[in-house]
Amino acid sequence: MTSPSPPACSKTVPWSLLPPAGLVNYQISVKRGSQFELEVRLLDAENKVVAAGTGTQGQLKVPGANLWWPYLMHELPAYLYSLEVRLTAQTSVGPVSDFYTLPVGIRTVAVTESQFLINGKPFYFHGVNKHEDSDIRGKGFDWPLLVKDFNLLLWLGANAFRTSHYPYAEEVLQMCDRYGIVVIDECPAVGLVLPQHFSNTSMNHHMRVMEELVRRDKNHPAVVMWSVANEPASSLESAGYYFKMVITHTKALDPSRPVTFVTNSNYAADKGAPYVDVICVNSYYSWYHDYGHLELIQLQLGTQFENWYKTYHKPIIQSEYGAETIVGFHQDPPLMFSEEYQKALLEQYHLGLDEKRGKYVVGELIWNFADFMTNQTPQRVLGNKKGIFTRQRQPKAAAFLLRERYWKIANETRYPHSAAKSQCLENSPFT
Repeated sequence: MTSPSPPACSKTVPWSLLPPAGLVNYQISVKRGSQFELEVRLLDAENKVVAAGTGTQGQLKVPGANLWWPYLMHELPAYLYSLEVRLTAQTSVGPVSDFYTLPVGIRTVAVTESQFLINGKPFYFHGVNKHEDSDIRGKGFDWPLLVKDFNLLLWLGANAFRTSHYPYAEEVLQMCDRYGIVVIDECPAVGLVLPQHFSNTSMNHHMRVMEELVRRDKNHPAVVMWSVANEPASSLESAGYYFKMVITHTKALDPSRPVTFVTNSNYAADKGAPYVDVICVNSYYSWYHDYGHLELIQLQLGTQFENWYKTYHKPIIQSEYGAETIVGFHQDPPLMFSEEYQKALLEQYHLGLDEKRGKYVVGELIWNFADFMTNQTPQRVLGNKKGIFTRQRQPKAAAFLLRERYWKIANETRYPHSAAKSQCLENSPFT
């Protein structure tokens, strides 16, 4: 099996400004034994040593660092260094050496009142929500499927996804690091809807889960934000203290990344929203209510955004939206469950998003990348059918609509600092 090669421009043009010096902080834990030496080297993509250090912790300075950029935000996205740690231990038979290599990306993440910044540049999430699910294999990690999915993400022009609603296999994040696909990394806190879910016992367990997630995923440059929950009952009074503590704990574990949770509560009632860095909102206008009334979406969406922003003055991501669609069902005028209805609903959302994009809305993630299986209920026809691809990864009409939109957004903003813009566009296999 051959993995797809990340797209890259064939010509490299120097920046108008020299790249900044990059800083790589390291801390190494060695179990058992005290008679050892540690050497640390940072190698660039051409396997040249660009910085070195010794000891269990320190900081490496990389002059003129090549930064890790998201897909379509730079002509050379997803630049990775290799951090090599070599340990030499003294044993009864003499010195014994071993080494470990970790891919490392150098980049910054920051949030302002109205922007999400990567390397100081405004970043707009145009991507998907996913599930680790497929036909035949079912739930779980699947290498060939992962390669297929990444090819589809590149084809879409998507630059991000959320690990809804649990941590994915480490191989998924490694692929994201390599291809510049930005990740909102979510813990498995879904279904927190009862008062007892916000008890001290639950909170302590939630904190331990975040410790495990941050410990495992903190070295992935693709991970730009932690999500501590999906659609909790955040309007409950006890949710305020609960999320304040969980988010504060997560920030202490990793001060370098913003923290959020994904809400479907009313802006005026949400007790956890004051503590997040980015407002992530799920809404399904003209699907779970106002059935068929597509003409209401722009008004409802605009009101939603204005209310959230006036209340909190934080950047907003439309973290879920969509419609159930049975592939091959066609109706004109559009009726629910037809491909025409899904496409028309997305178009109305996009008009509303464009009204606020560039102001304080910093992203949109469709629900869902692909159809997935659910428990049998009268509301589901062989699973959840909100995918823009089928469970077998065949495109619905909405996939082509989304592809056109995402490439349009990408072409408005990519490579703004490079004189090689036109050449890169011509050489891209995905335009």
